[in-house]
Amino acid sequence: MFNFTRKFFMWCLLITACFAVVAQNKVAQLADFKQVQSLSLKQPDAALIVLKKMQAHAVDAGDNVTAATCLQKMGQICYTQGHFAQALDFYQHADKLFDKTQNKNLIAANLSELGTLYYYNKQPNLSLSLYNRALGLYKQTNNLKGQAGILGDIGHFYEKSHQYDSAFYYQRQALKNYSNLNSNGGSAKIYENLGSIYEDLAKYDSAYSCFNRSLQLYRADGNETGTIEVINNLGDILRKTGRYKESVMLSRRALKLAEQSGNTYEMAAVTKDLGKEYELMGRLDSAFHFVELSRKYSLEIYSKESVNQTAVLQVLYDINKKSDEINRLNNIRKINLIITAAVVVVVLLLSALGLVVFSRQRLKIKEQHAQARQKEAQHELVQLELKNRRLEEEGLKQQLDLKGRELSAYTLNLIRNNQLLDSLRSTLQAMVKEDKRDQKKQMQQIILQINESFNHDQPWKEFTAAFEQVHQSFFDNLKKQSSDLTSADIRLITLLKINLDSKDMAALLGISMDSLRVSRYRLRKKLNLTQGDNLTAFIQAL
Repeated sequence: MFNFTRKFFMWCLLITACFAVVAQNKVAQLADFKQVQSLSLKQPDAALIVLKKMQAHAVDAGDNVTAATCLQKMGQICYTQGHFAQALDFYQHADKLFDKTQNKNLIAANLSELGTLYYYNKQPNLSLSLYNRALGLYKQTNNLKGQAGILGDIGHFYEKSHQYDSAFYYQRQALKNYSNLNSNGGSAKIYENLGSIYEDLAKYDSAYSCFNRSLQLYRADGNETGTIEVINNLGDILRKTGRYKESVMLSRRALKLAEQSGNTYEMAAVTKDLGKEYELMGRLDSAFHFVELSRKYSLEIYSKESVNQTAVLQVLYDINKKSDEINRLNNIRKINLIITAAVVVVVLLLSALGLVVFSRQRLKIKEQHAQARQKEAQHELVQLELKNRRLEEEGLKQQLDLKGRELSAYTLNLIRNNQLLDSLRSTLQAMVKEDKRDQKKQMQQIILQINESFNHDQPWKEFTAAFEQVHQSFFDNLKKQSSDLTSADIRLITLLKINLDSKDMAALLGISMDSLRVSRYRLRKKLNLTQGDNLTAFIQAL
């Protein structure tokens, strides 16, 4: 009993230690992913290298969750840098690995990111299908936070498709979930989305109210970027309602916060809005100043993104090159294994053939020796038979002489021997019968014991465990606005849709900046845009 208790205690300690090691590894992985996430904002190429190494180690260790998470984060970096094809490849590989884990939350999260990727890659139908699949998985696991995120994404999808009733429905469902979870960050994002919908519908009071509520929640959550974005959105609402001075004040607050946090993206966006506000106020010098600042910040962003994209492309090239080399080496290894196996099989076959030939020859020699011995034995037997015959003849002669004398004695002796043999036979038969009965009884007892021992064994038991498609394509919506667009207009609109900088658009179209401005002006006229409407924002909303 003491030994059993001691062993049980030791097993408990061993199991506890194993769980502790697993927990430590999970904590270390989370810390590594946080560091990689921070690194990807500044050096996406370095983050890709680190993630690739982590993914390789996870594959070697058979850790599908870590390997899939690494692929997912590599897809996020490629998506951020505009490498959609490579991002899609990473996400799809991650999806296959997540499927193996049977973890519905991880599968749903990856499907959500895939849906966003397909949406910005101009495949909205597929995007919505993935969103619905992810939502279904989150409902199966009762993951309210995951459901809220997907509902917000679907609401955003309908907003961009101008299906505002559906957009409101899904955004409010998302807000309800975030409210139940007391998630300030999630609720802030949904209020921001609702404000954006109201702004699209020119319901500026409601938009202002939603943006203001979003601002309060972002501040409570300590989200600097969200705070800057919402303050700038509030400034846009004030500008669109003619309250230019208040709009400038809010935009300047947003600019100050962006400068304090070093957020170049927000600085570019805020200075651009300040330029519009001062232009509407008639203060053209200030408007020009902030437009130039916006251009400067945009150039910085473009320059930085260009460097990052180049570095990321190099890393991706190296990764693909290494993968090709690994595949080549694996193919060579497989070929070598096949060749080695073939050689071994041939050697074994030759050895077996040699053994067969050797055995047949040896058997043949053995048969020859046996035949020789048999002939010799037969000769000896013949000689022995001849000798026996001679002896028999001599014995018969002697027996004839003694026949008369021994006849009487022989008869009497024969009778006595027969009596003795009969007695011995009876005795032996009784003993044999008694011995067989005892042996049978003993054997029956042994068999009975064996049968009983088999009956004590008991078998062990084991335990057993997206949609209505409503979509009008971008160019169909565009034709509703104007039917006399030229191919050059379409090219310009496409570049505006993907948010390229003016300098890049001019370079891609092969025209000067002045010609680009003229083209934009002509396009605005064809699209019947008023002076206050932003061409880029209009095209983005189609």
